[in-house]
Amino acid sequence: MGVVVTVFLILLLLGMPVAFAIGISGTMFFVITPDLPYSIAVQRVVSSTQSFTLLAIPLFVFAGNLMNNTGITKRLIKLSNVLTGHMYGNLAQVSCVLSTLMGGVSGSANADAAMECRVLGPSMTERGYSKGYSAAVNGISSLITATIPPSMGLIIYGSIGEVSIGRLFAAGIVPGILMMIALMITVRITAKKRNYLPERKEKVSFGEVIKAFGESIWALLFPVILIVGIRFGIFTPSESGAFAAFYAVFVGVFIYRELTFKLFITTLKDSAKDIGVIMILVALSGIFGYGIVYDSIPQKMASVLIGASSNQYILLLIIIGILIICGMFVETTVITLLLTPILLPVVRGVGVDPVQFGIIMMTIVTMGIMTPPVGIALYTTSSIMGCKPEETAKESIPFIIAVVIVVCICIFFRDVVLFIPDMIFGKAL
Repeated sequence: MGVVVTVFLILLLLGMPVAFAIGISGTMFFVITPDLPYSIAVQRVVSSTQSFTLLAIPLFVFAGNLMNNTGITKRLIKLSNVLTGHMYGNLAQVSCVLSTLMGGVSGSANADAAMECRVLGPSMTERGYSKGYSAAVNGISSLITATIPPSMGLIIYGSIGEVSIGRLFAAGIVPGILMMIALMITVRITAKKRNYLPERKEKVSFGEVIKAFGESIWALLFPVILIVGIRFGIFTPSESGAFAAFYAVFVGVFIYRELTFKLFITTLKDSAKDIGVIMILVALSGIFGYGIVYDSIPQKMASVLIGASSNQYILLLIIIGILIICGMFVETTVITLLLTPILLPVVRGVGVDPVQFGIIMMTIVTMGIMTPPVGIALYTTSSIMGCKPEETAKESIPFIIAVVIVVCICIFFRDVVLFIPDMIFGKAL
C-alpha cells in the first residue's frame, strides 16, 4: 500500500481531482499485486454504491437544496437575528445560531459556509467587521452541521462502519449545541475586543421571539421528526431521506408557497451536481478500500496505535492528531471513506463506543474544510469575502480552539454524546 499512497499523494499535488486520484492510485494496487484479477477493481466500483443506507445521501441533498430554495433559510436568519441582536458581534452570533438551525436543513458544512458568507458577509462588511474575521466565523460555525442531524458525514460514517444512523443522529444534538455555545462565547470575547457592537441595546420581547419561532417551526421540527420516525420504526434512515424530500416539497408548495416549477427544476439540476460529486468519490474509494483490507492495514494500524498506548483517552487524542493532519490535505468525505474501516476496529478494541467516536471523528475531519493547505471552505469563504486565505486561517485560530475544546469534552465525558441516543434507543449492547 506504500506505493499506492505515494501515487495518491503525487496525483493530489499535481492537482488531479480527488476522485480520480483515488481511483487511479487504487488501481495501481492491482497492477503491482500479482494474482489479483482486474475484474475485482471494476466490481468494487459498483459494489461500493450498492448500499441501501447510502440511498439517504442523494435524497437528503435534494431535500436540503429544496429547503434552501423555499424560504426556510431566510426565516431561520430572522429567528437567529431576533435571538442574538443584543449581543456583541451579533452578525457573527447569527452565523453560529444559524449554522445550528441549518444543520437540520442542509447537512453540508461546505454548503452552509458558502451560503452564510453570501447572505451575512455583505452586512458584516458594512458594519465594520474585518473580511477575514467574517470568513472565519461563517466557515468554522458551519462545522456544527457535521453533528446536527441530518449530517451527510454521519450517514457515510454509519454506512461504512455499520453503525446505527439513528443513534448517530441523536448523538449529534448535544455536541452540536455545545459547539454553538463555545463559538458564541468566542465571538463575544473577540467581538468585544474589536468593538463589534450589538445591533440593539435591549433584548427583543418574548412575543417577537415566539413569532420568529412560529415562522421557522417547519424547519425546526424537521430533525425532530426524523429522529422520532427512525426511533419508532416509521421509516428507516434511507426512507427518512425520501420523507425529507417529500417534507421539503410540501412546505415549499403548501406552507410557504415559494416553490415554483422553475425553481424545482433548478433544484433538481443543482442536486444532481452535488450528488454526482459525492457518489463518484464513494464508488472509486471502493477500489482503494479493497487494498486496505487485502493488506490487513486495520490490523497493522491497530497494533501500532495500541502499542503506543492502550489507554482509550490517550489513543483517541493520538487519533485526533492524525485526523487533523489528514484533514489539512484530504477532503472530508475521502477521509471518512478511507479511514473509518481502519480506525473503527481500533477504538472498538479499547472500549470506545462507535457512536461516540463517529461524532468525534466527523467533527475533526470536517474541521479540515477550514485548515490550509487544502481546506475547501477556507478558499470558498475567502473568495466570497474578498480576502486572502492566510488572513481567514489566522482569524480562525480562536474558533478552532473552541471546537477542539468541545471535542475534548466529548472524549472525556462520553455521556455528553451518548445521553440522548441511550434515552431514545436504549443503551447499546
